Amino acid sequence: MASTADFKNGMCIEYNHGLYSIVEFQHVKPGKGPAFVRTKLKNIKTGKVIDNTFTAGVKVTTARIERRAYQFIYKDDMGYHFMDSNTFEQVNIEESLINAPQFLKDGQEVEVIYHAEEELILGCELPQFVEMTVTYTEPGLKGDTATNALKPATVDTGATVQVPLFIDTDERIKIDTRTGQYSERVK
Repeated sequence: MASTADFKNGMCIEYNHGLYSIVEFQHVKPGKGPAFVRTKLKNIKTGKVIDNTFTAGVKVTTARIERRAYQFIYKDDMGYHFMDSNTFEQVNIEESLINAPQFLKDGQEVEVIYHAEEELILGCELPQFVEMTVTYTEPGLKGDTATNALKPATVDTGATVQVPLFIDTDERIKIDTRTGQYSERVK
């Protein structure tokens, strides 16, 4: 149990029969009436962000969440298979729990989020940026760097990403896994 005075960004609490992470909070002391805490809470399972106001001093139940390093091994009809980097234990995770499954490559390091008390897998997060090789894209024309025009490119995992016109086949690019968009060309 914790009170509103213990709130920190990233703290996980149990609220409305779900697990929420505190994204942002603000203690407010109005001139008239009791103090309260304004929060933005992110549902760990769905990713939905809600606004909520707690009266100052209210007790909330905290949840212990652990992030563990895993390595992607392979995908089959049972789901995605990962191996713990320390214990070599293997787990199977369904596609809906992975934030960007289209960018998973064999041997890639990810973080698996566990509810520590229940040993329940809540999600799987890829690194914020991944480097991919463009396997196919239409050839670009010289001098096409001035406009913000984009073209589709297929990367080595089979995913399609919109890239600038100057990107060619066999080039390495950096992709933001949160948005699925091209970030920059890798030198």
